[in-house]
Amino acid sequence: QGILREGLEDVKQFFKAHGSCRLPLSPSLLVKGIVPRDCSYFNSNAVPLKLSFQNVDPLGENIRVIFKCGDDLRQDMLTLQMIRIMNKIWVQEGLDMRMVIFRCFSTGRGRGMVEMIPNAETLRKIQVEHGVTGSFKDRPLADWLQKHNPEEDEYEKAVENFIYSCAGCCVATYVLGICDRHNDNIMLKTTGHMFHIDFGRFLGHAQMFGNIKRDRAPFVFTSDMAYVINGGDKPSSRFHDFVDLCCQAYNLIRKHTHLFLNLLGLMLSCGIPELSDLEDLKYVYDALRPQDSDADATTYFTRLIESSLGSVATKLNFFIHNLAQMKFTGSDARPSLSFAPRTQTIKTSGRIRDVFLCRHERVCNPSKGYTYVVKVQRESPGEATFVQRTFEEFQELHNKLRLLFPSSLLPSFPSRFVIGRSRGEAGAERRKEELNGYIWHLIHAAPEVAECDLVYTFFHPLPRDEKAAGTNPTPKPADATWARSLGKVGGEVKLSISYKNNKLFIMVMHIRGLPPLQDGNDPDPYVKTYLLPDPQKTTKRKTKVARKTCNPTYNEMLVYDGIPRGDLEQRELRLSVLSEEGFWENILLGEVGIRLRDLDLAQEKMGWFALGSRGHGTL
Repeated sequence: QGILREGLEDVKQFFKAHGSCRLPLSPSLLVKGIVPRDCSYFNSNAVPLKLSFQNVDPLGENIRVIFKCGDDLRQDMLTLQMIRIMNKIWVQEGLDMRMVIFRCFSTGRGRGMVEMIPNAETLRKIQVEHGVTGSFKDRPLADWLQKHNPEEDEYEKAVENFIYSCAGCCVATYVLGICDRHNDNIMLKTTGHMFHIDFGRFLGHAQMFGNIKRDRAPFVFTSDMAYVINGGDKPSSRFHDFVDLCCQAYNLIRKHTHLFLNLLGLMLSCGIPELSDLEDLKYVYDALRPQDSDADATTYFTRLIESSLGSVATKLNFFIHNLAQMKFTGSDARPSLSFAPRTQTIKTSGRIRDVFLCRHERVCNPSKGYTYVVKVQRESPGEATFVQRTFEEFQELHNKLRLLFPSSLLPSFPSRFVIGRSRGEAGAERRKEELNGYIWHLIHAAPEVAECDLVYTFFHPLPRDEKAAGTNPTPKPADATWARSLGKVGGEVKLSISYKNNKLFIMVMHIRGLPPLQDGNDPDPYVKTYLLPDPQKTTKRKTKVARKTCNPTYNEMLVYDGIPRGDLEQRELRLSVLSEEGFWENILLGEVGIRLRDLDLAQEKMGWFALGSRGHGTL
């Protein structure tokens, strides 16, 4: 920090002598001075500087940039240019992936400037708000977006932005083989846009731990990202939209394989170490699979999504990075509450006279559990305010207080574990009494504890607390804005059916709204098809089994070969969805019969078919 302050004095002298200058990032950025109090540095290997310049325009905000020394930013410039071209291809095809593409400019050998995106945070900072093991938890990203988008329509828009931008990032980072992906070089804007930074390794040149690749998954797609998309921990129809977006974006880029190979080929002689021979170009060729049909590529990319989502290595990599960064945390970093958008004080909020936990309420969204309603009475005249907090949020408050104060100053916190049915009404009632005692002792603790910012932030009303005083409305289903209400007991299946060269192609894409089993558990569904009449049952085809879901994604191609068109018109496709039950008989969840003569198979037919008991399906 001392060296930075000395260096900034030289920059100040430059502006005194020259008045103003244009930043290399863009000729339109005209600055007249440096703002030392807003300047700092990052803790990565190259220790980049975070600089804030005074805008010449008196109405303009300060211009914030990153200055890096030690990295070849030509590689970052090239990567961003490739992503920019991908984005143009998508937009030209009517697909806006909501990509965030920032400026980057190499100003000399191993140095350059990078634009800073405002209102954005790294995934690491978001995750460690839930502790150092936050990378293993599913809710940090959703909670952070909820905190910054408290209104329902704002949050829905942020989730939509997240779905599109996350799909674009998955495709772009896979095609370009961008490696060294950890939670400090993936960022999220408060508006829900996700984007990647720091492209020091690409075209599959991964960092190694001995003989083990650090980047084990095809791309970064973790369960906390899926939690935002699904609106909870169970797959919903939003996940179908995400998979379809990924596959559509991937197929659009595949059509321009030669463009990307030619552009990268032009750069072979420029001296970038990771783009130096034909093997590096072959990486992009293999990733784009130009020899595959769109249907085969869709199946392939769907398996990549499943592989990335199931990878424990990515979360472990994030966790190791959290540990590595702990030693860099400044002593002046004060703990804050992950669910509160800003810190409150006794001055901003008003002195608290009394608190009382008056009741608990059952909630189902985003997950099942109980929330506790606290009545807060302040010294200033006026009505009492009501805030609602979960047990986990009470626990987070206590854990953060323990970082600031010795245990002797704090009241004892109720145990997380309750013997018996901890989620039942009796368990919630017992916890209510214990938490009531805890907050009473907290408010009557020593002044440095009772009047600290953490306590006043905890009891300050959030937008969601406006509903706490009355009865909570019935929660909206997670995918209510994305899918119409079904009304069919058996749900619906999305198929793509085509016929070419005496072959019938049936792509089983998604199923939504399957009924749960009689015991209330989610089924393990798979799809089975026959081409009737088929007395010998030789036309049976099956998909893989999806585990514990009412909204599975398959994207699997089932093919019937050697069927003349005349014969095809006499056939009926019988599709059944069953739940695999191990040693017991598999359970029928719904089926549909499709007369092939009713479809014009001269071109591909894609749509949702209603599942039910035996009957003929309609598109």
